[in-house]
Amino acid sequence: MIGEPVALTIRRNFERPAAQLLRAYRGAPTGFVTDAHNGQGCLDYRIKPIDPSMTVCGPALTCYCSPTDNLAAMAALDFAKKGDVIVIAARNDQTAAVIGDRWAMWAKKVGVAGIVCDGLVRDIVGLLQVGIPVFARGLAPNSGFKHGPGEINTRVSCGGIAVDPGDIVVGDRDGVVVVPRADAGTVAARLAEVRKKEVALDAAVRRASSMQFWNEAETRARGGVRYLD
Repeated sequence: MIGEPVALTIRRNFERPAAQLLRAYRGAPTGFVTDAHNGQGCLDYRIKPIDPSMTVCGPALTCYCSPTDNLAAMAALDFAKKGDVIVIAARNDQTAAVIGDRWAMWAKKVGVAGIVCDGLVRDIVGLLQVGIPVFARGLAPNSGFKHGPGEINTRVSCGGIAVDPGDIVVGDRDGVVVVPRADAGTVAARLAEVRKKEVALDAAVRRASSMQFWNEAETRARGGVRYLD
Protein backbone atom coordinates (compact mmCIF):
# COMPACT_ATOMS: atom_id res chain seq x y z
CA MET A 1 0.00 0.00 0.00
CA ILE A 2 1.27 3.47 -0.89
CA GLY A 3 0.46 6.00 1.82
CA GLU A 4 -2.23 5.78 4.46
CA PRO A 5 -5.69 4.41 3.58
CA VAL A 6 -8.68 6.76 3.44
CA ALA A 7 -10.43 6.56 6.79
CA LEU A 8 -13.94 6.73 5.33
CA THR A 9 -15.34 6.43 1.82
CA ILE A 10 -18.93 7.66 1.69
CA ARG A 11 -21.71 7.65 -0.89
CA ARG A 12 -24.26 10.09 0.46
CA ASN A 13 -27.14 9.34 -1.89
CA PHE A 14 -28.58 6.19 -3.41
CA GLU A 15 -31.87 5.05 -4.91
CA ARG A 16 -34.27 3.37 -2.54
CA PRO A 17 -37.11 1.07 -3.66
CA ALA A 18 -40.58 2.56 -3.96
CA ALA A 19 -42.86 2.34 -0.94
CA GLN A 20 -45.37 0.26 -2.90
CA LEU A 21 -42.69 -2.31 -3.72
CA LEU A 22 -41.57 -2.50 -0.09
CA ARG A 23 -45.16 -3.17 1.01
CA ALA A 24 -45.12 -6.39 -1.01
CA TYR A 25 -42.40 -7.72 1.33
CA ARG A 26 -43.72 -6.52 4.67
CA GLY A 27 -44.86 -9.36 6.88
CA ALA A 28 -43.52 -12.02 4.52
CA PRO A 29 -41.65 -14.88 6.23
CA THR A 30 -38.04 -15.12 5.12
CA GLY A 31 -38.72 -18.65 3.86
CA PHE A 32 -41.34 -17.29 1.47
CA VAL A 33 -38.91 -14.62 0.24
CA THR A 34 -36.13 -17.12 -0.49
CA ASP A 35 -38.61 -19.39 -2.29
CA ALA A 36 -39.64 -16.44 -4.45
CA HIS A 37 -35.96 -15.58 -5.03
CA ASN A 38 -35.04 -19.03 -6.34
CA GLY A 39 -33.59 -20.16 -3.02
CA GLN A 40 -31.08 -17.30 -2.84
CA GLY A 41 -30.18 -14.37 -0.64
CA CYS A 42 -29.99 -15.87 2.85
CA LEU A 43 -27.20 -14.50 5.04
CA ASP A 44 -25.08 -16.81 7.21
CA TYR A 45 -27.43 -18.86 9.39
CA ARG A 46 -25.73 -17.64 12.57
CA ILE A 47 -27.01 -14.09 12.03
CA LYS A 48 -30.19 -14.05 14.12
CA PRO A 49 -32.34 -11.51 15.98
CA ILE A 50 -31.29 -10.78 19.57
CA ASP A 51 -34.97 -11.31 20.45
CA PRO A 52 -36.75 -14.06 18.48
CA SER A 53 -39.85 -11.89 18.08
CA MET A 54 -37.97 -9.21 16.14
CA THR A 55 -38.66 -8.74 12.43
CA VAL A 56 -37.38 -6.20 9.93
CA CYS A 57 -38.06 -5.07 6.36
CA GLY A 58 -36.60 -2.13 4.48
CA PRO A 59 -33.95 -0.84 2.09
CA ALA A 60 -30.31 -1.49 2.95
CA LEU A 61 -28.00 1.30 3.96
CA THR A 62 -24.64 -0.46 3.85
CA CYS A 63 -21.44 0.09 5.74
CA TYR A 64 -18.17 -1.78 5.86
CA CYS A 65 -16.17 -1.86 9.08
CA SER A 66 -12.61 -3.16 9.33
CA PRO A 67 -12.10 -5.85 11.97
CA THR A 68 -12.22 -4.42 15.53
CA ASP A 69 -13.25 -1.03 14.09
CA ASN A 70 -16.67 0.67 13.99
CA LEU A 71 -16.00 4.10 12.49
CA ALA A 72 -18.21 3.46 9.45
CA ALA A 73 -21.11 2.25 11.60
CA MET A 74 -20.87 5.34 13.81
CA ALA A 75 -20.86 7.68 10.80
CA ALA A 76 -23.65 5.79 8.98
CA LEU A 77 -26.28 7.25 11.29
CA ASP A 78 -25.66 10.68 9.74
CA PHE A 79 -26.84 9.37 6.36
CA ALA A 80 -29.72 7.11 7.39
CA LYS A 81 -33.29 7.92 6.42
CA LYS A 82 -36.52 6.78 8.01
CA GLY A 83 -37.17 3.13 7.21
CA ASP A 84 -33.58 2.19 6.32
CA VAL A 85 -32.03 -1.05 7.52
CA ILE A 86 -28.38 -0.48 8.39
CA VAL A 87 -26.40 -3.46 7.11
CA ILE A 88 -22.98 -3.65 8.76
CA ALA A 89 -20.37 -5.82 7.10
CA ALA A 90 -17.73 -6.58 9.72
CA ARG A 91 -15.93 -9.49 8.03
CA ASN A 92 -17.49 -11.85 10.56
CA ASP A 93 -15.19 -10.34 13.19
CA GLN A 94 -15.55 -12.05 16.56
CA THR A 95 -13.17 -9.82 18.50
CA ALA A 96 -15.16 -6.70 19.32
CA ALA A 97 -18.75 -5.47 19.21
CA VAL A 98 -19.61 -3.05 16.42
CA ILE A 99 -22.56 -1.25 18.02
CA GLY A 100 -24.18 -0.90 21.45
CA ASP A 101 -27.32 0.37 23.09
CA ARG A 102 -26.78 4.15 22.86
CA TRP A 103 -26.00 3.86 19.15
CA ALA A 104 -29.18 1.80 18.73
CA MET A 105 -31.15 4.36 20.72
CA TRP A 106 -30.11 7.11 18.31
CA ALA A 107 -30.73 4.87 15.30
CA LYS A 108 -34.30 4.37 16.47
CA LYS A 109 -34.67 8.09 17.10
CA VAL A 110 -33.73 8.95 13.51
CA GLY A 111 -36.16 6.34 12.14
CA VAL A 112 -33.91 3.40 11.30
CA ALA A 113 -36.05 0.27 10.84
CA GLY A 114 -33.41 -2.21 12.00
CA ILE A 115 -29.79 -3.30 12.07
CA VAL A 116 -28.14 -6.34 10.50
CA CYS A 117 -24.53 -7.08 11.43
CA ASP A 118 -22.39 -10.09 10.52
CA GLY A 119 -20.20 -9.33 13.52
CA LEU A 120 -20.94 -8.84 17.20
CA VAL A 121 -22.99 -6.35 19.22
CA ARG A 122 -23.09 -5.54 22.92
CA ASP A 123 -25.25 -4.09 25.73
CA ILE A 124 -27.98 -6.68 25.32
CA VAL A 125 -30.13 -5.36 28.18
CA GLY A 126 -30.07 -1.85 26.74
CA LEU A 127 -30.61 -3.08 23.18
CA LEU A 128 -33.71 -4.98 24.25
CA GLN A 129 -35.00 -1.92 26.06
CA VAL A 130 -34.52 0.22 22.96
CA GLY A 131 -36.60 -2.31 21.03
CA ILE A 132 -35.16 -1.68 17.57
CA PRO A 133 -34.71 -4.95 15.62
CA VAL A 134 -31.07 -6.07 15.79
CA PHE A 135 -29.75 -9.10 13.91
CA ALA A 136 -26.18 -10.14 14.67
CA ARG A 137 -23.79 -13.07 14.82
CA GLY A 138 -23.47 -12.82 18.59
CA LEU A 139 -22.68 -10.75 21.67
CA ALA A 140 -19.41 -9.57 23.23
CA PRO A 141 -18.58 -6.73 25.64
CA ASN A 142 -15.39 -5.63 23.84
CA SER A 143 -15.75 -2.31 22.05
CA GLY A 144 -14.20 -1.37 18.72
CA PHE A 145 -11.93 1.47 17.63
CA LYS A 146 -12.88 4.40 15.39
CA HIS A 147 -9.92 4.59 13.04
CA GLY A 148 -11.16 3.00 9.79
CA PRO A 149 -10.74 2.30 7.04
CA GLY A 150 -14.44 1.95 6.39
CA GLU A 151 -17.06 2.55 3.72
CA ILE A 152 -20.66 3.73 3.66
CA ASN A 153 -23.16 2.89 0.91
CA THR A 154 -20.87 0.80 -1.23
CA ARG A 155 -21.31 -2.85 -2.15
CA VAL A 156 -20.45 -5.01 0.85
CA SER A 157 -20.31 -8.70 1.65
CA CYS A 158 -22.42 -9.35 4.74
CA GLY A 159 -22.85 -12.89 5.99
CA GLY A 160 -21.55 -14.20 2.68
CA ILE A 161 -24.05 -12.28 0.53
CA ALA A 162 -23.34 -9.24 -1.65
CA VAL A 163 -25.47 -6.30 -0.54
CA ASP A 164 -25.83 -2.99 -2.36
CA PRO A 165 -27.42 0.13 -0.90
CA GLY A 166 -31.13 0.06 -1.76
CA ASP A 167 -31.45 -3.74 -1.78
CA ILE A 168 -34.44 -5.04 0.18
CA VAL A 169 -33.68 -6.65 3.53
CA VAL A 170 -36.15 -8.98 5.25
CA GLY A 171 -35.44 -10.58 8.62
CA ASP A 172 -37.27 -12.75 11.12
CA ARG A 173 -36.58 -15.55 13.60
CA ASP A 174 -35.22 -17.80 10.83
CA GLY A 175 -32.60 -15.29 9.69
CA VAL A 176 -32.06 -12.55 7.11
CA VAL A 177 -32.67 -12.50 3.36
CA VAL A 178 -31.51 -9.83 0.89
CA VAL A 179 -33.17 -9.21 -2.48
CA PRO A 180 -31.25 -7.06 -4.99
CA ARG A 181 -33.18 -3.92 -5.87
CA ALA A 182 -32.89 -4.77 -9.58
CA ASP A 183 -34.72 -8.07 -8.97
CA ALA A 184 -37.16 -6.83 -6.34
CA GLY A 185 -40.12 -6.35 -8.69
CA THR A 186 -39.84 -9.83 -10.19
CA VAL A 187 -39.35 -11.43 -6.78
CA ALA A 188 -42.34 -9.50 -5.38
CA ALA A 189 -44.58 -10.94 -8.10
CA ARG A 190 -43.35 -14.44 -7.32
CA LEU A 191 -43.78 -13.77 -3.62
CA ALA A 192 -47.48 -13.13 -4.15
CA GLU A 193 -47.75 -16.55 -5.80
CA VAL A 194 -45.76 -18.19 -3.00
CA ARG A 195 -48.15 -16.73 -0.43
CA LYS A 196 -51.16 -18.17 -2.29
CA LYS A 197 -49.57 -21.59 -2.68
CA GLU A 198 -48.57 -21.73 0.98
CA VAL A 199 -52.14 -20.98 2.06
CA ALA A 200 -53.42 -23.72 -0.26
CA LEU A 201 -50.81 -26.21 0.98
CA ASP A 202 -51.65 -25.50 4.62
CA ALA A 203 -55.31 -26.12 3.90
CA ALA A 204 -54.49 -29.34 2.03
CA VAL A 205 -52.43 -30.69 4.94
CA ARG A 206 -55.21 -29.92 7.40
CA ARG A 207 -57.81 -31.69 5.22
CA ALA A 208 -55.73 -34.73 4.24
CA SER A 209 -55.87 -38.05 6.04
CA SER A 210 -52.58 -39.05 4.41
CA MET A 211 -49.92 -37.18 2.45
CA GLN A 212 -46.66 -37.97 0.65
CA PHE A 213 -43.90 -35.39 0.48
CA TRP A 214 -41.98 -37.10 -2.32
CA ASN A 215 -42.88 -38.49 -5.72
CA GLU A 216 -42.11 -42.20 -5.67
CA ALA A 217 -42.84 -42.78 -9.36
CA GLU A 218 -40.66 -39.84 -10.44
CA THR A 219 -37.83 -41.01 -8.18
CA ARG A 220 -38.04 -44.51 -9.67
CA ALA A 221 -37.80 -43.06 -13.18
CA ARG A 222 -34.77 -40.92 -12.32
CA GLY A 223 -32.59 -43.45 -10.59
CA GLY A 224 -34.68 -46.10 -8.96
CA VAL A 225 -35.69 -46.90 -5.44
CA ARG A 226 -34.34 -49.90 -3.55
CA TYR A 227 -36.32 -51.18 -0.60
CA LEU A 228 -34.51 -53.29 1.99
CA ASP A 229 -37.62 -55.03 3.29
